Amino acid sequence: MIPRMAVVVALFAGFVVMGVHVSALVTAREPAPVGSPQEAPKMPDVIVLAKENKLGPVTFHHADHTTKPYNVAGTGPIACVECHHTAQPASEAAKNPLLKTAWPADRTTTLTAELFAKDPNAVGPVACRECHARAGTTPTLMPAIPTLKVEGSDTTLTLTNQLAFHRNCATCHAEVAKARPDTKAPGPQKCTRCHMK
Repeated sequence: MIPRMAVVVALFAGFVVMGVHVSALVTAREPAPVGSPQEAPKMPDVIVLAKENKLGPVTFHHADHTTKPYNVAGTGPIACVECHHTAQPASEAAKNPLLKTAWPADRTTTLTAELFAKDPNAVGPVACRECHARAGTTPTLMPAIPTLKVEGSDTTLTLTNQLAFHRNCATCHAEVAKARPDTKAPGPQKCTRCHMK
């Protein structure tokens, strides 16, 4: 007959071992924290912009713009660098004088959905606000918010996030409306088509 103490010790040891296995299983099933080395960044489906705007926030359907025929001609998705202009080599960025910054300056790749899917940590874009900060704030990647000299004028614009978004989004939407008058893309004069309370 086995002594009572041996049974208690054996049961306790069994529970400890079982507990370790259960703990390992639970730990293995828990998702890794976002941005950790185990979990690669994912392209967002929807981004909410202008959360503090008095006209209301803008719900930007990133997935639609990157997978549906939303380019100016209506023949395919919008190229990543149309918005993420810094995610290309400086030599390519320089071809568009309004969007001439590359980040980092020694970048050798051009961001595409395929390249992002292969290696998002190495090629991913920086967030717009990291350079185009809100008015009165300092960007995280630059010493100051970028400025733009208006062609044929002495005016210099500070490209805050609000101005950068309006210039980029509204310009593209205006080009789409001109190229394809039947489109439902909101025009630059219809603020509440994008800003919704």
